[in-house]
Amino acid sequence: MVSELKRIIDQISRDRGFDKQLLVEAIEEAVQSAARKKLGSRRDIEVRYNDEYGEVEVFQFRSVVEVAEDEQTEISYEEAISLDPDVQMGDELGEKMQNITDLGRIAAQSAKQVIIHKMKDAEREVIYDMFKDRQGEVVSGIVQRFERGNMIINLGRTDAILPKDQQIPKRSFKQGDRIRAYLTEVRQTARDSQLVLSRTNDEFLAKLFQMEVPEISEGIVRIMGVSREPGFRAKIAVSSSESDVDPVGACVGMKGSRVQNVVQELQGERIDIVTWSPDPAKYVYNALAPAHVSMVRVDEDNNSMLVVVPNDQLSLAIGRQGQNVRLASRLLGWRIDVKSEQRWNNLQDAGYQTILALDGVDESLADQLFGKGVRSVADLAQKSVEDLLVIRSLGNESAAALIDAAKVAAAAMPELSESDQEAEEETSVEEEVASEVVGTLDEDVTDEEREEAREAEESGDAEGGDEVSEEKPEA
Repeated sequence: MVSELKRIIDQISRDRGFDKQLLVEAIEEAVQSAARKKLGSRRDIEVRYNDEYGEVEVFQFRSVVEVAEDEQTEISYEEAISLDPDVQMGDELGEKMQNITDLGRIAAQSAKQVIIHKMKDAEREVIYDMFKDRQGEVVSGIVQRFERGNMIINLGRTDAILPKDQQIPKRSFKQGDRIRAYLTEVRQTARDSQLVLSRTNDEFLAKLFQMEVPEISEGIVRIMGVSREPGFRAKIAVSSSESDVDPVGACVGMKGSRVQNVVQELQGERIDIVTWSPDPAKYVYNALAPAHVSMVRVDEDNNSMLVVVPNDQLSLAIGRQGQNVRLASRLLGWRIDVKSEQRWNNLQDAGYQTILALDGVDESLADQLFGKGVRSVADLAQKSVEDLLVIRSLGNESAAALIDAAKVAAAAMPELSESDQEAEEETSVEEEVASEVVGTLDEDVTDEEREEAREAEESGDAEGGDEVSEEKPEA
């Protein structure tokens, strides 16, 4: 008949997946600890589990002496002969202790603690061996409970922890909900949970697409990069190894079914799927979609890009609070500076650059000054404080300081070079020649024609037209 202890050992080993020997060793160590507490710590005690009978046997070993002075470590020769007729003086005699059922409350509690500790260690090893090869995979479980903002997920065999900072913000689950998450860490020894999950990791999005898109699993479509702001927006770059397979279309699916499954799992996170390109300029053009790009200037040495977009596309390219360009920058691994066409044209103007060179003047302020007709520091030096107060970011003191700085900069500007002077002289000569030509042509006009022209001009002034449209001849 199988003993109760053996049945329990077999059942626990089978249910928990333990090695039976680990559990046997735990019981032997527990009983040994309890026996020492009950019988004395100086006794040489050995505990063995008899698998045939399903019982724990306790043996104590004592030295054979003529007269025993310490019964815990010594046994008299006369008593030893009664146990073993072949014993000799000085031998170590092992004796099976019969009455070990009553070990006492403290000893029994100690044995219980040892067994529990050993079982936890054994279970920890089993869990580690089970999940160590699954790190980096998506696992599914049920929300068990909440602890200080952390979410405890039951994975069936064990519990995993989803830390608060790894949860998608403003997205709530309740107890009993089924949830999927990315297994980021498997700890071999830990007081808390051995398994750490994440739903904010970039790889979580990549794994979800891999599960939804067969072409990715087959290797036809490859994920080249992922950048996320969890719960709000994400960008994923994909490429195809076959020319007849559209990587973006494969990820979107029929009527958007594939990407919608991922969006639902991420509880409404917007996902931009872009086509990867080895050309950085083409890649950033795709990454900044839906905004259109007019020009890209690549600086490979500094790993940065200057992107120029139409004026009406600037806010779209930057995104809400810089989200779109920030995600694109992380996707490419490049620093991206986005400018409108108007600002780019301003930057090519020499006068604009002199304004921008002033201390405390950024591109935004320079744009406002340029828009108010201030074309250089020389123009700015001529302005009054009242003229600059139309700019909201400037107060009386800041406007006065800006004007003073412009005066200093204008005074320090070099005089015109010889080439500039020659150009001005050529311009003056051209103006004189043009005046002479006009004068010569004017001599051929009759008095009547002059009178008609004068009346037409007076008639135009009477109508209040200050603007004069002059067509310039083509060069």
